[in-house]
Amino acid sequence: MNKKVLIIVLSVILVLFLIFGVIAIVLKNMYDKSLNPVNISENSQTIEVEIPEGTGTSGIANLLEKEKVIQNAFTFKVYVKLNKVNNLQAGKYEFENGKDNVESIVKKMVSGEVMDETVKLTFVEGKKIKDYAELIAKKTNNTEEDVYSLLKDEEYIDSLIEKYWFLTDDIKNSDIYYALEGYLNPDTYVFENKDVSVKYIFNYVLNYTDKTLSKYKEDIERSNLNVHQIVSLASVVELEGKSEEARKGIAGVFINRLNSKMSLGSDVTTYYAFNVDMKDSDLTKNQINTYNPYNTRGPNMEGKIPVRSNL
Repeated sequence: MNKKVLIIVLSVILVLFLIFGVIAIVLKNMYDKSLNPVNISENSQTIEVEIPEGTGTSGIANLLEKEKVIQNAFTFKVYVKLNKVNNLQAGKYEFENGKDNVESIVKKMVSGEVMDETVKLTFVEGKKIKDYAELIAKKTNNTEEDVYSLLKDEEYIDSLIEKYWFLTDDIKNSDIYYALEGYLNPDTYVFENKDVSVKYIFNYVLNYTDKTLSKYKEDIERSNLNVHQIVSLASVVELEGKSEEARKGIAGVFINRLNSKMSLGSDVTTYYAFNVDMKDSDLTKNQINTYNPYNTRGPNMEGKIPVRSNL
């Protein structure tokens, strides 16, 4: 090969190297750019994506592109391959469109950083069913009417009476506003997600009520009051006293009044009877003197405990 031909060959090779180099640089820039967050210049937007069990890398990439979590499925697969990622986990994820790039998305899926869909319901001592109904409606996909409807379901209430020793026909008294009031153990309960049903919530909480009351089952059976009366009286004492010591004294006074066939004379029961909040207004003379099965200051309530189980 003469010198002229050699120069031509070398020149062609050099040009090819330059072309391939430019192409490589362009492709690298395109690749790097496609790893950036979608809509990087726009405000971030939360996107929820559920990756089904058994979905491979290709399926995950296509799904993420479809949901606009990543720019390009192909470059996502290339990134996973180059970084030897082989443990992307299934589950429901929350991504920030505009913030999460492919690197952060992959890190989330490798660590299984799935969404926390759990729901916490805190049943506070002294609160009423209407408060719990509001809480359930706020925190879950149920409505307040779902709560009230279930409490009116006689078949359901009968099934609970059959299941739990502390629930008796007393809770079916027509004078009682809500059958389970006073029997939903105060505590914080955690449920899987917002789709939890009211029935599941009630049954779950009643299981804890069972554990709580079972500690005192023998004492209750030896008492001259039945479980419904004891729970009802305890709820009145709880609201009347601000401390454990005060409540002990109040309980003693109430027991003495019952034994003497006197009325309990508890203001908290009268406030509830007429649906008046204690902080809003004082009781009227007419309210105090009006008969109501909850009003322990009213007529015909001598020696009686309020008909309901919680105030």
